[in-house]
Amino acid sequence: MPTYDYICDSCEHQFELFQSITESPKRKCPECGRMKLRRLIGPGAAILFKGSGFYKTDYRSPSYRKAAKAEKKNGAPDGSKARSDGKGAREKSAKSSD
Repeated sequence: MPTYDYICDSCEHQFELFQSITESPKRKCPECGRMKLRRLIGPGAAILFKGSGFYKTDYRSPSYRKAAKAEKKNGAPDGSKARSDGKGAREKSAKSSD
């Protein structure tokens, strides 16, 4: 259930009211008793993330993280560091045959 902000146009009393979405807006001011109450448009609810971190890698499976660590240890090149002259694959295969 949302919290609504109200203000009285007569006495300028401002307050928050916790009410159902389907409930009709209040009209009578609790301070002065006049029917000059109007609902204000609020900023909405804030989102609060709790925990150590919220990054895309925080939700990976343990097997994925293990494979990524092993790949990083072995120095496997990622796509951005690949050689364009095609020698990378030949040099790697020559080293492994020694």
